Amino acid sequence: MIKIDKLNQFYGQSHTLWDLTLELNTGNCTCLMGRNGVGKTTLAKAIMGLLPVKSGSIIYDGKDISKLSSDKRAGIGIGYVPQGREIFSQLSVKENLDIGLLGNRNGLKSVPQKIYELFPVLKEMLKRKGGDLSGGQQQQLAIARALCIEPKLLILDEPSEGIQPNIVQQIGSVIDYLTKEEKITVMLIEQKLPFARKHGDDFYIIDRGSVVANGEISQLSDDIIKQYLSV
Repeated sequence: MIKIDKLNQFYGQSHTLWDLTLELNTGNCTCLMGRNGVGKTTLAKAIMGLLPVKSGSIIYDGKDISKLSSDKRAGIGIGYVPQGREIFSQLSVKENLDIGLLGNRNGLKSVPQKIYELFPVLKEMLKRKGGDLSGGQQQQLAIARALCIEPKLLILDEPSEGIQPNIVQQIGSVIDYLTKEEKITVMLIEQKLPFARKHGDDFYIIDRGSVVANGEISQLSDDIIKQYLSV
């Protein structure tokens, strides 16, 4: 699905990603983990085209997209839900979803019914402003908006952060459905180990901008956790 090879990225003079290499398999949920500030969100934004890269390649469906603009990446099926959701608070739920449709890779003009089946609360709140929703409902809206492009790759940055447990559970069920039934590839940036272990298929751990451990999620050992994830 997507292969990152020797990716380097800078913030000014600060070298943030160092020859970073990883591969996401089609239909898997790959957990991207690491302490705060190690480069996880930077990588997500680089894949989405929101940050430029200095060198290296991002191979998606066999093509190098490292120079492609972010809107064109959405158009080839890459969806992104940033940390903090970033919905349009003054627009209605329906208007937020319609904005997602603008990037639909198949030219779809209406919200797929499946989205309302995954997030039924949104159908009840179509006229409500995004800013009037609870944090959990805003997260559901952000994911639904990304799904409106009908992605083949969905990047989720800390989707469980600050969300009530029942909605975290629902989001986990949606991830399982997307990977197992729809064969959508998910890159999940996640700090909560139980959530990652329950819904992830494999993992990569980043430290100081480089991959330091990876494998199937069952191989995420206590030693690895202590070395790279414990605060």
